[in-house]
Amino acid sequence: MPPVSTAASQAGMRRRNLSLVLHAVAGHGEISRAAVAAEVGLTRAAVSTLVEELLSLGLLAEAGLTRPGTVGRPGTALVLSDRGPAGLGAEVGVDHLAACVVDLRGKVRASAYAEAPNRDHPPERVLADLAGLVVRVAREGAAAGLRPVGITVAVPGLVGRDPGTVERASNLGWEQVPAGPLLTAALADAEPPAGPPAGPPAGTPADDPSGNPSHAPSAGPPSSAGRLSGLPIGLDNEANLGALAELWLGGHDRGLRHFLHVSAEIGIGAALVVEGRLFRGAHGHAGELGHVPVRPAGPACPCGARGCLEQYAGEEAVLRAAGLDPARAAAERPGPGGRVRLLAERAGTDPAVRRALHRAGSALGLALSGAVNVFDPQKVVLGGGLAELSPWLLPGIESELRRRVTDRHWPDGAVAVSSVGREGPLLGAANSVVRSVLDDPTSVRPREDPS
Repeated sequence: MPPVSTAASQAGMRRRNLSLVLHAVAGHGEISRAAVAAEVGLTRAAVSTLVEELLSLGLLAEAGLTRPGTVGRPGTALVLSDRGPAGLGAEVGVDHLAACVVDLRGKVRASAYAEAPNRDHPPERVLADLAGLVVRVAREGAAAGLRPVGITVAVPGLVGRDPGTVERASNLGWEQVPAGPLLTAALADAEPPAGPPAGPPAGTPADDPSGNPSHAPSAGPPSSAGRLSGLPIGLDNEANLGALAELWLGGHDRGLRHFLHVSAEIGIGAALVVEGRLFRGAHGHAGELGHVPVRPAGPACPCGARGCLEQYAGEEAVLRAAGLDPARAAAERPGPGGRVRLLAERAGTDPAVRRALHRAGSALGLALSGAVNVFDPQKVVLGGGLAELSPWLLPGIESELRRRVTDRHWPDGAVAVSSVGREGPLLGAANSVVRSVLDDPTSVRPREDPS
């Protein structure tokens, strides 16, 4: 192995130290230089130099004097900037599209949603529609002084190691779709052909230890400065991004480092977080809980198997079991989560809906018990539509877990309800870009406009 050059070693140390400082500020919201130095174990002089560089990159801002009660003389409080570099997330659902921009603090600054019957529609058309939403939220973000430095897209399917490709999304009818390149082309068509750049964008790292999507291209300057079509695009499974949103934004105790996150819309996905990192599996396909067979002789599934969990606990399956037509339910309750809201409303008065939800909870519990026995998580977290239906699903889930989990010390109440809910995949997508900046601040170019 060739020796590492001194320059490369110094660059790596600088990158790590910048990241340490940036994460320290992110973890506190507001903190002085002296407190950062104490937390990260660097000298105050070193931290001061690093802070000045982060200020020049537009990643930090100064927010006046530190709060009263701090030890020593008041210092200037540091906060993450709410202008400049930002994360852009997008989502392709079976029946909807969404996009949002978040600042470095994780606050949503622009968002857009559109109902869209994407099942069996050409991927080019779906991604062209998504590009329109992306351009819209990017313009709104630009008006607030934000410039996306990368795009991550949540998809309801398998994303393997081939960058930018959805290997299979059964509920969309997609097989080996080069979604990243298609979205790049669609963005180039959707953006105005001329005009001054919104700001100098930057790439995002290809992978990082926090569990960010591993499918983004390597960091580097975009092909067309200031244009969305020049930004690196990462893809990830919606359940993975929902789990990351739960890890980063869910408000759980920091001791929660091992959990299984399960969510459902048309399909059912799961993701496993181990030691605070997303577990992807050997081929990037870990978490396909919806295609675990719970009744081997059950109905056919779009994946090609029979009796999959999705056929008993997916949104459309529950509607049909409750005697409700999925298409009519969507018309009666349009908009994001409308059919889930309908189920929740009907569950209060309709015994058929309650029975359907209890059966769905039992099927979920059956599948989850196997995962709990194999992985031994601290908790199971219900996200997506499952969170909104948890009052009726939990009895069936917990009954099966009590019967089937072999660890008798696994506690009652270890099934938690997500605080980010159905917004998880989209928030996880946008915040994965932010996390890549926190992990490698050197991927961001210095701002050219001092404002």
